[in-house]
Amino acid sequence: MKLEEIKKEINGIKRTKFGISIPELRKLARKIAKGDYKDFIKNNDYSSFELKLLHAFVIGYIKDDISVLLKYFKDFIPHVDDWCINDSLCQNFTIARKYPDTVWDFLMNYKNSKKEFESRVVSVVLLSHYLNDEYIDRVIDVLNSLNTDDYYSQMGTAWAVATIMGKYSEKCLNYLKSNKCSLDKITYNKSLQKIRESFRVSDEIKFLTKELKRL
Repeated sequence: MKLEEIKKEINGIKRTKFGISIPELRKLARKIAKGDYKDFIKNNDYSSFELKLLHAFVIGYIKDDISVLLKYFKDFIPHVDDWCINDSLCQNFTIARKYPDTVWDFLMNYKNSKKEFESRVVSVVLLSHYLNDEYIDRVIDVLNSLNTDDYYSQMGTAWAVATIMGKYSEKCLNYLKSNKCSLDKITYNKSLQKIRESFRVSDEIKFLTKELKRL
């Protein structure tokens, strides 16, 4: 599909008061991924939020060599300027679970970035695809050193910490209590808030975190 055809399809998708239908946009992304997706990837002009979100979905649905997909991922990162686009790109990149070492090495190129959404890309890919026994200690180490100078990078790290608490409660609790935890006060306290809001965390753990708030 050519870009102008894709734009027409997007314009034809019904809107609700909350915006464009995400299921319909995903449907279009799958259609593109099964066809001449290279034309879309190359020529997308990112002229609307919907085109950026569509691009994020398409990258996740493409069936190609991991090196090709990581190039598409890398090339798209500079165009990520919204948390929804960021998180859609990261959460839909499920091939990371098939090639965890390769994608991990790729991500580590961004772990010291001072750019807001590059930092959030790292935290959201990690919370989405790397919370397992093999990687959990490394994930915590990376989160502990990510840039959190900006709001969306802070929120990404806090979300990741809260997600870890739901799966590795003891390990996460020990981390938050330790002197090795170097999260800034805002990110640390936001992590505690997200933990208390989580349905995956027990009431007992939520109670224990009340005393951890930094003043």
